Amino acid sequence: MTQSRRRLVVGVTGATGSLYAVRLLQALQAVPDVETHLVVSASGVLNAKHELDMGRQALHALADHAYSVRDVGATLASGAFPTAGMVIAPCSMRTLAAVAHGLSDNLITRAADVTLKERRRLVLMVRETPYNLAHLRNMTAVTEMGGIVFPPLPAFYFKPSSIEEMVDHTVARVLDLFGISVPAPQWEGT
Repeated sequence: MTQSRRRLVVGVTGATGSLYAVRLLQALQAVPDVETHLVVSASGVLNAKHELDMGRQALHALADHAYSVRDVGATLASGAFPTAGMVIAPCSMRTLAAVAHGLSDNLITRAADVTLKERRRLVLMVRETPYNLAHLRNMTAVTEMGGIVFPPLPAFYFKPSSIEEMVDHTVARVLDLFGISVPAPQWEGT
C-alpha cells in the first residue's frame, strides 16, 4: 500500500458482542498509522444500543470514516480502494452466510467480498453457538476462500479480572493478524 496510513475496514453486525467492535476501534485510535473505515448494520446499531447504550453516532465517532450499510457505491465497494483488510466484529451467522455465498447485498458483505477477491485479510468474529451444519459449512467456505474465522473465545491463562480484559486480549489477537500490535498479555509458557 502506498498511502501513509494503513486502512482497516471494520464491519459491525447484529450478533451479540458489540463490545468487541468498540474495544477494537478504541485500540486502533491509539495506533497512529492505521485509518479505520466503519460500517454498522441496522442490527449492529440495535445491539450496541441494547448491550452498551451506544447509538450510531457514538459508534461512528470511534472511527476515522463511517459509511451507511446501504451505500454499496462507497469506496469500500471497490478493489481499487487499497486496504490492509477487514474485520467483522461481531459477525452474525447471516453475514457469515452472505460472505460464504458471495451475496454482496449491503456494504458490509460487499466490502468483505472485495477483501476476498483482492486476496486481502478478512477476519470474521462469529458470535453464535452452538453451531449447526450450515454454520460450519459456511465457515469452511469462507476459510477455503482465504478468510479467517475467529470466534472471540476468551483466554484464561493470563488470569483476567474483568470482561474488558478478556475482550481486549481477543482484540489484540485479532489485530495481530493484521500486523497491528497493541498491548496484551502474552503466553509465557509453563
